[in-house]
Amino acid sequence: MNKERIFKVLLAPHVTEKASMVGDAGNQVVFKVATTATKRDVKAAVEALFEVQVKDVRVVNVKGKTKRNKNGLGKCSDWKKAYVNLAAGQDIDFMAIG
Repeated sequence: MNKERIFKVLLAPHVTEKASMVGDAGNQVVFKVATTATKRDVKAAVEALFEVQVKDVRVVNVKGKTKRNKNGLGKCSDWKKAYVNLAAGQDIDFMAIG
């Protein structure tokens, strides 16, 4: 995987209550990723950017919601998120990066 692709795969960390519970219980981190990203791409990008060992990656396609507006029905974009399971003893601290 080339270096340009690494920066395009991970879009942002996904911070929600469910993501927090998953992270506390199972040493996992949730990311919003590009819709074209594969499990291998996500694993390579996380290992390269954060210098951690990735044990497992699960990828979920999230369908956009249909909402009603003055022009009829509108649809939010579909997106993809990845649950990254880190190896024992590994951690990503987002506050220390930057």
